[in-house]
Amino acid sequence: MSANPLDMAPDISACSSNSPYALQVLGDSMEPEFREGAIIIVDPSVPLHHNAYVVIDYKGETTFRQFVVRDDKHYLVALNDAYEDELITEEYTIRGIISQQARSRKLGIKKAIHYLK
Repeated sequence: MSANPLDMAPDISACSSNSPYALQVLGDSMEPEFREGAIIIVDPSVPLHHNAYVVIDYKGETTFRQFVVRDDKHYLVALNDAYEDELITEEYTIRGIISQQARSRKLGIKKAIHYLK
């Protein structure tokens, strides 16, 4: 069981700072919604909001979590109950908001799943 679904920060140096890019989910922390091997589309131009799925630089790591606001406090939440919610207490950088999960026959995802309304 891998605690960090992204082994390293993505190399997005060839992209415009606001261009969407794709990443592959590693680990099981965001299951069942995002299975290991799923391709997610990250959009740096989308504003951060409650319940957004984010790619975030925090405490020296880049990870994929749900950004949740409870009682005026910010948390990083894994969807897999085996992982604890993490209260954000230090500076962080949002790399982008997940806008969709790409279709995958291998993972049984018949249509792309969109997360922005």
